[in-house]
Amino acid sequence: MFRIIGKRLVEVVLFVLFVTFCSFLFLRLAPGDPALTILNVDELNVSQEQVEALREDMGFHDPLIVQYGKWLLDFIRLDFGNSYITNQPVSEMLMTGLPATMELTIGSLIVMLIVAIPLGSLSALYKGSWIDHISRYFSIIGAAVPSFWLGLIFIDMFAVRLNWFPTMGRDSLLSLVLPAVTLGLAIAGVYVRLLRSSLLDSLGQEFVRAARARGIAEKRIFFSHAFRYSLPPVITVFGVSLGSLIGGVVVVEVLFAYPGVGKLVVDSIRQRDYPLIQGYIVLMAAIVFVVNTLVDLSYRYVNPELRLKKGS
Repeated sequence: MFRIIGKRLVEVVLFVLFVTFCSFLFLRLAPGDPALTILNVDELNVSQEQVEALREDMGFHDPLIVQYGKWLLDFIRLDFGNSYITNQPVSEMLMTGLPATMELTIGSLIVMLIVAIPLGSLSALYKGSWIDHISRYFSIIGAAVPSFWLGLIFIDMFAVRLNWFPTMGRDSLLSLVLPAVTLGLAIAGVYVRLLRSSLLDSLGQEFVRAARARGIAEKRIFFSHAFRYSLPPVITVFGVSLGSLIGGVVVVEVLFAYPGVGKLVVDSIRQRDYPLIQGYIVLMAAIVFVVNTLVDLSYRYVNPELRLKKGS
């Protein structure tokens, strides 16, 4: 376990260096100028000397590698700098929005599990039946329908017409329902199909046939053996698709005006708030690293074959 963690730490250092430098470079090459945004040149009469003076104070006249080096040194000291727009510490702004994003992410995962596990399991148990056809149609539709379109349908139906839930904000637990259901259903389709395929493969294994020959109850075979054997592929795909999940959270937060880090970073992109964007990228890279490390460590607990190989 410690060897895996050490290897992952080396990987994440290289990954963070690569991601931060590429994002730093692409942000500087993107159209727009934070100095013009800060000075609000569209509404105020600002001279070119004032713009250049502000750019000098912000360090934009230094070579790009020097700018990146200064930012990286501050990052090593866990200093993400201050926002260009609000002048607040970036770390405080991210930590303020992170709880809302985590609520939405966990809520959507709960919705996904509530939908995907029963549908995928029943689809595998009753292959070729009406419930199998329904689950496969659901997985196809879920994979094809964009989350923002599904969110708009839910807003129109349940918030505007029926007035059951608020349309935006984070005032109560009810505010979480529509965003979580939107994102959960959008990702559930993939896992329904994956769990069905993995369970069908598990149910065809020799150890399942041997358990049936010994007269073990079908329910015990399914839950104690086949279901557990089918989990590693599902966990693997979850680790790989975490980036897509984070992207879906950003879209849903903007759609429902949910005050998380996703909405925060979209606003910062419009305002060319480089420190906040860089801080968000590093934060998401850290979350991806932690989740993928937990995925790697979980294999030995859900797959008996890996434990046997580890002990041999």
